Amino acid sequence: MSNQLSRSQRQTPIHESLQPLLIHGLKGIEKESLRINREGSISQSPHPIELGAALTHPHITTDYSEALLELITPALPDGKETLDFLTDLHKYVCTNINDELLLATSMPVGTLQDSAIPIARYSSSNVGMMKHIYRRGLGYRYGRCMQVIAGIHFNYSLPEKFWPEYQQFKKHKGDLQSFVTNAYMEMIRNLQRYGWLILYLFGSSPAVSKSFADSRHSAFSHTLEKFDETSYYKPFATSLRMSEIGYVNPVQAMFHISFNSLDEYIRDLANATTISYLDYEKIGVKTGGQYRQLNTNFLQIENEYYTSVRPKQPTRPNERPLKALGSRGIEYIEMRSIDIDIFEPAGISIETTRFLEALSLHCLFRGNSGHGLKQHEEVNNNALSVANQGRDPALKLSDNGRAVSLQNWALSLCEEMQEVCEVLDKGNDHKPYTQALRKQIEVVRHSELTSSARMLSAMRDQKLSITELVLQKSDEYTRYFQNATLDASIKKSFDFQVEASLEQQKRLDTMSEIPFERYLNNYFSGDTTANETGLQDSKKISDSGLEQLPDELRVGQKSEAKTETAQRAG
Repeated sequence: MSNQLSRSQRQTPIHESLQPLLIHGLKGIEKESLRINREGSISQSPHPIELGAALTHPHITTDYSEALLELITPALPDGKETLDFLTDLHKYVCTNINDELLLATSMPVGTLQDSAIPIARYSSSNVGMMKHIYRRGLGYRYGRCMQVIAGIHFNYSLPEKFWPEYQQFKKHKGDLQSFVTNAYMEMIRNLQRYGWLILYLFGSSPAVSKSFADSRHSAFSHTLEKFDETSYYKPFATSLRMSEIGYVNPVQAMFHISFNSLDEYIRDLANATTISYLDYEKIGVKTGGQYRQLNTNFLQIENEYYTSVRPKQPTRPNERPLKALGSRGIEYIEMRSIDIDIFEPAGISIETTRFLEALSLHCLFRGNSGHGLKQHEEVNNNALSVANQGRDPALKLSDNGRAVSLQNWALSLCEEMQEVCEVLDKGNDHKPYTQALRKQIEVVRHSELTSSARMLSAMRDQKLSITELVLQKSDEYTRYFQNATLDASIKKSFDFQVEASLEQQKRLDTMSEIPFERYLNNYFSGDTTANETGLQDSKKISDSGLEQLPDELRVGQKSEAKTETAQRAG
């Protein structure tokens, strides 16, 4: 395939009136990273106070474990600014974790029994306790080892000014919110359909440590092959993180969540969060007066459902995610199947984000009338095939029931994406989006260029176990960020946010609140007013803190509403 494609090879061109409106969509990144010691074991120390309070800091929080950091950028129109912000967060974090390292990959190493994985704590407020108990329930349901697998979420939304023009172009007569929501759901269905391409290009977990395979207790662990005494792998795997020994869960496979409309998505997820499951009933909600999980339903809350792409609407204080979506529609999408790239210091490159943005737009314009159960199964099977054996030259995927080679299908998709890249490149002589696309075309043509293949080559060439390779890179990148210069004004802004978050946490912990059991009942019954006093006061603290920031220190605050920060129940 030539890099210069004829117009006849492409789909219907994007209308000229829409092209300038596609530029500068908002991009945000959420990146998880385990704190580890120099032997590779998960840190047993609390979340460092030097990084602020995990519950209330807008950019530095924790995910499942006290040691599993989550770094959150604001949503910004310039992808390079987003990556620069993520890089600055790494610089700040790495200088404040003492002698620890940030794990440079998705799959954990070291000792991984449940007792070696501390669950994240958020102090004594009701919202903090709910977050902790939810995580405790995840441990009982899936095991803690699964929950410390790390990844990257790429958040994307089109410019607001695009939507009215696109609605007019499509001759849609309904309200704008419904039009936007339906368009985003169409985009999501196509991102699911072509999600295997993300796993092939950006999968970076072809091998796991023996400790992970042993601790995961998965029926699929026996399908792994022995690489050396302490490493297991699959020869053609791209993303074991997204395979059956990763996030794939048989219980969640028991119920179907439709993405054919937002109403169906909300209906199905609501059912999953209200129907009790026998095995979870056996765990129990409380034992000896201590909560084990929030409830015994298939899903404790909506965020427990794992999917490669989510529709998102930022929540208000004490508001459930499904209610936010139902009330205000979709504000952005969250792509969740991206591995941490072991060959990138920050875990992701600017070329990757540009490709993901272009792919998202391609999926918007391609059209998708809906997925039946057969298409849903095909999507899942393709994703699993690529996660486990995506670099196998003989691999065939299913395209609406027709067997096609991964390479041919991938090259065809890349051809179709070229016009979107040209539109995004307008006014830039360096053509960064086209260059990002061309780079991935070469990766499609030559599987040895994938991150997954390069990892296995490095292990073979340097005679390293997966743990040794991971520790080598983790030490290299942690030292790199520690030695890099952080702009003084940015450091001052981060320092302020740390102090503000600690003060906000202190205020939350000393507020008078209703009993936790009543708080939980109110949350699940949808009685938001009964719980909102402490949360509204918390928001006022946060807002007043931001108002005290000098203009030059408000790093990215103008767009921060596009990413979820402190008030995320999950």
